[in-house]
Amino acid sequence: MAAPRSPAQHHRTRHRLAHLFAPHGHGTADRVDPAMETSREGLRTLWLSLAVLGVTAALQAAVVALSGSVALLGDTIHNAADALTAVPLGVAFLLGRRVATRSHTYGYGRAEDIAGVVIVLVIAASAALAALQALDRLFNPRDVSHLAAVAAAALIGFVGNEWVARYRIRTGRKIGSAALVADGLHARSDGFTSLAVLLGAGGAALGWRWADPVVGLLITLAILFVLRDAAREVFHRLMDRVDPRLVADAEQALRRVAGVRDVGCVRLRWVGHGLRGEVEIVVDPQLTVVRAHALAVAAEHALIHAVPRLTAATVHVDHTPVTGDPHAPLAHHHHDGAKPRAPHPPSDDRHDAPAHREPV
Repeated sequence: MAAPRSPAQHHRTRHRLAHLFAPHGHGTADRVDPAMETSREGLRTLWLSLAVLGVTAALQAAVVALSGSVALLGDTIHNAADALTAVPLGVAFLLGRRVATRSHTYGYGRAEDIAGVVIVLVIAASAALAALQALDRLFNPRDVSHLAAVAAAALIGFVGNEWVARYRIRTGRKIGSAALVADGLHARSDGFTSLAVLLGAGGAALGWRWADPVVGLLITLAILFVLRDAAREVFHRLMDRVDPRLVADAEQALRRVAGVRDVGCVRLRWVGHGLRGEVEIVVDPQLTVVRAHALAVAAEHALIHAVPRLTAATVHVDHTPVTGDPHAPLAHHHHDGAKPRAPHPPSDDRHDAPAHREPV
């Protein structure tokens, strides 16, 4: 039985088919258009999910006013907060569409990371507010009325939030937006806490006045788990973490380029929902500058096919050893006297032969 295909393999297949019907180059203009399209897709997702969550929160708020359910109040607060997180994300997507300037040479994609931090803070604030409301009701119990309406509002909250969660997470993973994925996780937490409100309504129907605030506290606990997942997602993005499999795919793609003798350092990082790369290839020292540049272009082309969401790659051409060390004049700028060469990432199949650099 054949092994399942990786996302990178699917990306390469789509890219090759695109070449058959619409051959293209890999200049700056070719990369800007897909980035603009992903921002548009992210904005569509935000505005549609904002509308769905707005209607959901409004319906629940009406039931809260009738019933006085603190569990449903906590759920309504979460839904309203989740809807409002579309604002910083929308601003981030709009900023990300601006072209790079001389002061912001990598563009404005990092605005998404800032939006991710805002979303994490909103999740934390909503958890704190829900906990305070639940504790107040626990020590100052009140009866909950209109239990059937509370149950119906809880089901509406679950359906609305789960739909939004699936939509945001799917789009976020498709376009590579960690902030949108974190926002989808936030919506999912609200969906499951909406179901927990049903338990509070059931307990109230049995005469357990403590059931509603206790469920409110359980909701707070569930949100804290979602907060952990969302914070981890955003933290990894802020720390420039990428899937190690992408690095392995990039190394394999470079080694398959005819004329590349070895692969040196491979670095990938997210800027917004696009990847940028810096790689080193080792070539024959007797190549002309023209031929070495052609190999660098071929290497970048191979990377674009192999790594999904890659928007730009800088390929540095090294050559196999010759007499002398061209980096000797730079040695005194490094405290350990070592050559100013970036360290290689760990790799089981990498050859560690020294190489000299000739920028191309």
